[in-house]
Amino acid sequence: MIETGLGTEPRSTHQALTDERNATVEIWINGEFFPRNEAKVSVFDSGFLVGDGVWEGLRLHHGNFAFLDRHLDRLFSGLAATDIGLGMTRDEVTTALRTVVDHNDMHDNVHIRLMVTRGDKKTPSQHPSNCVGGPNIVIIAEHKAADPAVLASGISLFTTTVRRPPPDTLDQRLNCHSKMHEVIALIQAVEAGADEALMLDPTGAVATCNATNFFVVREGGVWTSTGHYNLNGITRQLVLEIAPQAGLSTHEKPFSLTDVYAADEAFVTGTFGGLTPVITVDGRTIGDGQPGPHTAQLRALYQTAVEIDVAP
Repeated sequence: MIETGLGTEPRSTHQALTDERNATVEIWINGEFFPRNEAKVSVFDSGFLVGDGVWEGLRLHHGNFAFLDRHLDRLFSGLAATDIGLGMTRDEVTTALRTVVDHNDMHDNVHIRLMVTRGDKKTPSQHPSNCVGGPNIVIIAEHKAADPAVLASGISLFTTTVRRPPPDTLDQRLNCHSKMHEVIALIQAVEAGADEALMLDPTGAVATCNATNFFVVREGGVWTSTGHYNLNGITRQLVLEIAPQAGLSTHEKPFSLTDVYAADEAFVTGTFGGLTPVITVDGRTIGDGQPGPHTAQLRALYQTAVEIDVAP
């Protein structure tokens, strides 16, 4: 938690520096731009009614979208799984993303949320046959630089009673709009005095956090969950790819809170924050209670991977 003169504020891996330019950012909705305070979708939108949609979060670095192909792969995989017809090709999506950042004169430290819902319905209902017309597609781009204070001091986690469901209930590899279980987990963690939630899978093994993927460093390697109960994170996958460069073995396997409490280091990953150190879990100090050297080395390797990907 962040101690301030006004009380205690929650710390978050998505904590960004304030940027006044965001007040005048225009939002792209189905091919048209709207001022921020006028950007709206219908109350009959499938996402609003039943959480029926998928989304992607991307970063703009030095004028280019980082790991764009990986994000588009995940987006179109999610659309196929949910049987939502986007009506746009990969190239057309890329053009729309470029149009949004160019229209708003954006070049660096920009976070983009691309959201696709099944579309408007003629009546409040789950059934896809009630949709009228095509999908609703929204692109929100904001000037967002991660708060360096979070990286410097790390975050605390609390293991919640809310667990990640199995793939036959709601496949957690799907980046969909249905996030209520994650929100409830986060609320429980914040009420317990932590910054974010650590969530277990149905077997009791560590799965992921409410909005990021979780890693520990121990026994000369990085450990993360099997991947069956968490988002198919792009930063997560990159960490598994670059870890050998840091002399660390990689393990995607079941492990318990006992393994977490005895870890040398812990960190979480996500598109916005990259790698963020975890200092405590359930009040237990991880390692020496400071951001660890392996986490710092992996973060540097990840930043290098970003620079390589966005290079002209």
